[in-house]
This record gives sequence, C-alpha cells and structure tokens, in this order.
Amino acid sequence: MVVEIERKFLVAGDTWREAPAVYFAQGYLSTEKSRTVRVRVAGDEAFLTIKGETQGFSRQEFEYPIPLADGKALLAMCEQPLIEKYRRKIPAANFVWEVDEFLGANAGLVVAEIELPSEDADFPRPDWVGEEVTSDARYYNASLVRHPWSQW
Repeated sequence: MVVEIERKFLVAGDTWREAPAVYFAQGYLSTEKSRTVRVRVAGDEAFLTIKGETQGFSRQEFEYPIPLADGKALLAMCEQPLIEKYRRKIPAANFVWEVDEFLGANAGLVVAEIELPSEDADFPRPDWVGEEVTSDARYYNASLVRHPWSQW
C-alpha cells in the first residue's frame, strides 16, 4: 500500500506545453466517496488503481499494471464519458509536476498535480502554476466524469 500525498493547481500560460505529452484514457468502475476504482490506458500501458477516501491531502492508493488488452476492455465497462487527456511530466527541483490537458467534455481544463513526501513539504511553484484547487472536489477526475468542466 502507498499513501498518495497530492496537491492540485490550475495552470496559466503556455510554457508547460514544451514537454512531451502522452495520451491517457481513463474510466471509473466505482466513484464512491470512500473509494474509487480506476482503469487507465496511458500510451501502450494499462493500470488498475484503487484509491481510498481523501484525508487532508492524502489517501491510500493501490495501483497495478494490467495487460493493455484488458485495460481497453475494462474501459468499455466504465462510467461514460471517459476522461481523456494529454499528460506532460515536468521536473522542477527534486519534484515532478504532472500537467493534464483535458479533452472531450473537459476540453479547455488544464490542471497540474504534484506528489509530495509529506503534507507539509515545501515545493517549487513554476510561474505557470496558478490557483490551488486541491480541496475542490469538482476537479477530481472521478467528479469530472459525472460533471464535466464544460457544464459548470
């Protein structure tokens, strides 16, 4: 078991676009508040992820690689629409920011996430990092399935 400690921010500007992008398709088999069960196809890899309820900035996370064909088949069983996005990984100091540029019903939304070693860890904020939305559940990917950004 891993405890994920993550902070989430809106993105400003365009300098983050210089990093290479990988296409992601992900869907949810469960979006209960106490747990989410996610299937993700990222490039030519697939994963099954179970996450517990968020406490502060932390939650339990269990992630397992699965065969790509299984991942694609499981996506067809997920709630619709799927979350589609391009992800860019951008190093800054000793951290890696993950910038998600959403597509489909969430097109136009760009969110940056950083995983931290502790909830009170200091971290650099590149100039393209905007408002923090960690505590706003509307920005959770599992929420964007039911309430896409284009409908806010």
